[in-house]
Formats: sequence, structure tokens, C-alpha cells
Amino acid sequence: MANDYEKRLLRVLDYVYDNLDGDLSLDTLADVAALSRFHFHRVFTAVTGETLAYFIRRVRLHRAGLELVTTDAPVAEIAAHMGYDNTRSFSRAFRDAFGRTPSEFREHAKTVPPLRLGSSGEKQMYDVKIEDQPDRRLAVIEHRGPYLNIGAAFDKAGSTVMARGMGPHLGAMLGLYFDDPENVPPDELRAAAGFELDETAEIAPPLEEVRIKGGKHAILTYTGPYAGLSEAYRYLFGEWLGVSGEMPREEPPFELYVNNPMDTAPEDLVTLIGVPLK
Repeated sequence: MANDYEKRLLRVLDYVYDNLDGDLSLDTLADVAALSRFHFHRVFTAVTGETLAYFIRRVRLHRAGLELVTTDAPVAEIAAHMGYDNTRSFSRAFRDAFGRTPSEFREHAKTVPPLRLGSSGEKQMYDVKIEDQPDRRLAVIEHRGPYLNIGAAFDKAGSTVMARGMGPHLGAMLGLYFDDPENVPPDELRAAAGFELDETAEIAPPLEEVRIKGGKHAILTYTGPYAGLSEAYRYLFGEWLGVSGEMPREEPPFELYVNNPMDTAPEDLVTLIGVPLK
């Protein structure tokens, strides 16, 4: 069973993600956690490894980056959605985090082609290799809804494993994606977010144990913002599989995150997409 502090912190994480444009003051979040201001802040930082202010800023700016890439909403509107009083303070915070203003970030994302060009100008497809993967035991939090909103589930999983002192047992961070977003409504998409764990670690609610089979996989290496992953999937399933002679198994693809969006610029994020093959 999740201990009392876990439950309190998970309430706070849910509240932050649901109220990015609302009151996220220390007093408000301490009330959500039903802890004193002093104790809440110390517990939050000790468990998550982040100060409350850093966590809120990270979530707001990550969500803002997704909206900049996936919508045509004006920057001022996105700033308001993320709880910033004015566009100037939002742009300054965004530039400090990502090295570009919001407008520059959006324009750069539009100019990055889904298929890269080699040094001589020829088309160079995404890097796909056939590899044997190990069996994996995962501790996950379920996610239902648009895949780009799965960050809340990853934060819940991460906070839970850290609260339980499971750091020495942790392996890679992975996501499982059970539905095709081209054919399933966004609100009905099913996914799971979590971490690989060794066999000695206990997995208890709210974490769920999922085992994925190893063996033959197609592994696509994608570098860039998570919002661009959909193009990589289209290439992998729409082009590469058709000419490879391979057939996918009736199992969901996974994403293995080589680096961490907490300390990596969006354009430098490296994601491995794994598709089980027969």
C-alpha cells in the first residue's frame, strides 16, 4: 500500500497538472497535501529531488513547448494557459530553459524535417536496426488520454519509486503505448509510464507490474522533441516495415528514454522506439 506521504504527494502532482493556470502557491499546495507549509516543502523536495518552484516551472514550460509545437495558439494565449501573468516573463523563462524564445522554438520545430538529409543532400531515413532485447519487468502508472500528456504519469511513477527508496533497483525509463493515435480518439488512448526494476524490488499500488517480452525488435533511434515522435512512428510503420520483410508481434511498442527532459534540451532528447517482431 502507498504510504501516507505518497498519497499526499500524488494529490499534489494531480493538482499541479490540472491547474497550470491557477493558484500553485506554497500555501495552496500545502493545503492540498494537508501538511504545514514547512513540512510539505521539505517532504516534497526530499522525495522528488526538486524544489516545488522548480517542479512547477518545469511542468509549465514542458507543457508550453508541446502546445507551441502542436497548436497554432498565440504565444500570449499559451503563456496565460501556463499561469504566466504576461508574455514577457513567460518568454524569459522559456528562453532560460530551452535557449530559444517561444516563437523561435516554434519556428525551429517547423523547419526540422521528419526525414534528415545527409551531408551530400540525399535523404537519410531514421536509423532503424533489428536487435534482440531483454525481457523487462516494469513498475508503471497507467495513463488514459493524449499521449503527449503522459508526463503526469511519469512524474507519479518517479515520485513513488523515489519515496520508497527504490533508486538502487531502477533501470531505464520506459513508456508503453497500446493504441494507434491515428485510429483511436485522443481521450481513449491507453498507455503506461514507468521504470524497469530488478526482480528483488517489490511493486505495490499505485504502481503496477508489467512484464514485456524480449527477443527480436525493430529499434528506431529518434532525436528531438517528443512532439515529433509521431512522424517517427509513421515512418517506422508506414515505410520501414513495408520494405523490411518483417512482421510485428501482437504486442505494444515501447519508448525507452535515453536521457531526461529535466536536464536536456528538447532537440537533444534521444528516444528509442521498440517494435516487437515475429
